[in-house]
Amino acid sequence: MAMVCLSDFEAYARKYLPKIAWDFFAAGADDCSTRDENILAYKRIRFRPRMLRDVSMMDIRTKLLGTEISFPVGIAPTGFHQLAWPDGEKSTARAAKAMNTCYIASTYSTCTLEEISAAAPGGLRWFQLYIHRNRAVSQQLVQRAEALGFQGLVLTADLPYTGKRCDDVRNGFRLPPHMKLKNLEGAFEVCKRSLLDPSVTWNDIYWLRSLTHLPIIIKGILTKEDAELAVRHGVQGIIVSNHGGRQLDGGPATIDALVEVVEAVQGRVEVYLDGGIRKGSDVLKALALGAKCVFIGRPALWGLAYKGEEGLQDVLRILQDEFRLSMALAGCASISEIGPHLVQFSKL
Repeated sequence: MAMVCLSDFEAYARKYLPKIAWDFFAAGADDCSTRDENILAYKRIRFRPRMLRDVSMMDIRTKLLGTEISFPVGIAPTGFHQLAWPDGEKSTARAAKAMNTCYIASTYSTCTLEEISAAAPGGLRWFQLYIHRNRAVSQQLVQRAEALGFQGLVLTADLPYTGKRCDDVRNGFRLPPHMKLKNLEGAFEVCKRSLLDPSVTWNDIYWLRSLTHLPIIIKGILTKEDAELAVRHGVQGIIVSNHGGRQLDGGPATIDALVEVVEAVQGRVEVYLDGGIRKGSDVLKALALGAKCVFIGRPALWGLAYKGEEGLQDVLRILQDEFRLSMALAGCASISEIGPHLVQFSKL
């Protein structure tokens, strides 16, 4: 089967992954309306392409907090990569390094931070953190990540409790016995998500800043009010995210929320986005509306399910080629030429 676009990888993963794994990766909360809206919202944005612009030489590189990446697509934090491919997060790290982009490793990895680090030395990696009731566990994870050369700390803010994902409840989802949440072994029994700390507040960002020199990026922001608070509490970046539609159903699509967040921060911190990116043209729309970079979640897992590291590289390469082509056809030869003039919201 020729893998031409990301939906080809989705079809492969749906066909070949065990049902319980597919359902876990695909799950949205409740009616899945926010999950689906993340994708549909891009279809309401139209380009205003410019012509005769000399796009013979294209530069699609950008920087994340000062570190150059080959194009503005990174890998979002998702858990349990061994459900998709035996080598799990090690393959993810290798693919990200090969494509010279950023991989955000999840607290809920099925490989240790040490294994991820050793798999792709020198790659650009950030570490995603959930704060647990046992603060010592979270503190130790942050310090391990910094010691291993991770270059950013991504605090997920939208999960005081786990959203209701109906298929997971029906399937009685839990990790197979041979898989472990490697970074939390010995800390507490695997998969007791209730040990997340629902009392976390903005003041805990000060606590995190006291533990590490790493830049702090906050993930899960959807409103101008919270974007303002993030800036005020000294974060270096914001990921506009609704957890892939897995938390509060009925919230906005991330591409719709992006506009007010970008407006609120006024360039004081970098703004990124995840959720619903399926084509290179989606990346261009997100950048036109003010995102510095986007991150892919489910498509990365589909790539792993197809052929591990090689499959994930294929997914990234397709997005890279589509993004370059969309940019050229819209009349932009470099990232700096992308702006809000390039898009309009459809009247439909």
